Amino acid sequence: MSGNSIYANLVRVANGPWSTAYGPFVLQSAFQPIFRQLPNGRLDIDSFEGFVRTERNGDAYPPSQFFSLIEQGDLPAVDSLLRTIHILNAGLMKRSRARLFVSINPALYPSVADLRHEIEHLRLSAHEASMAPERIVCEIAGNAALDAGTLADCAYRLRRTGLRIAITNYGADENDVELIKRIRPDYVKFDGHWVRDYMHNSAGFALLKVFVRQFSEGGIQPIFDRLEDLWQVDLCAEIGVPLLQGYALARPETAPTTFDLQFPEMLWPPADALGDVHGQRGDATAAPIGTAAPIDRRPSRVFGKRQS
Repeated sequence: MSGNSIYANLVRVANGPWSTAYGPFVLQSAFQPIFRQLPNGRLDIDSFEGFVRTERNGDAYPPSQFFSLIEQGDLPAVDSLLRTIHILNAGLMKRSRARLFVSINPALYPSVADLRHEIEHLRLSAHEASMAPERIVCEIAGNAALDAGTLADCAYRLRRTGLRIAITNYGADENDVELIKRIRPDYVKFDGHWVRDYMHNSAGFALLKVFVRQFSEGGIQPIFDRLEDLWQVDLCAEIGVPLLQGYALARPETAPTTFDLQFPEMLWPPADALGDVHGQRGDATAAPIGTAAPIDRRPSRVFGKRQS
């Protein structure tokens, strides 16, 4: 795979979404919203997470099987291409401030020069999509097979160019805690299976509240994902976790998505959420009051009550 332009290996048909290919496989973007809980109980799309959808001969093909077929030497290029189509397709959505979460595997960029080249590629993709670097959140897996020092160095180099950092698969074990201390990410995405187990007993529920409060007070925004039932969403409100993701709220959709129609962008920040929705660090990308961002005049969805 080659080409210096970010568009060299991309395809766009009739003003539709961007896609790319690897051998007989067509690779497309899918997005799933990450919702923010507002103080008035409403939910607003804060961000999207990008996923790959693969097809072979017009039929869906499991991404996990696809990645196992990629030649080792092609992995960095494919990894980079997927981030590119996610960023460009996110730029086609009518959102003025939503961030985009994209995964990055530091092991694929072992040298400083390799990582620097990929960071420049990320910034160029964001520029072409009319997205500020601060709207791109690079997800680093907390269980990555690299030492904390290497991951911290990667995070430092990403952040110094304006990109934001998320640590995923957080499970509060010793390695997770050390990694958070070293990196000081902007976001921590809790391991979904671990969270669901803790939600089912009072001691675990209390511990989740402590973790969420500690991260929030330290300027790190917690995310609970893989929320599959409405009662879990209600518990998240009680826990105080600000960011939620899962099938109970919205399923992933292949681009172009219907999310702009389902969840119109609110005027931001809402009057009853001032000073409380972007944590300790603030948010330079939020649209000021009085800007032309559309107001959500429809009733917000009600996501059910806790089940007994």
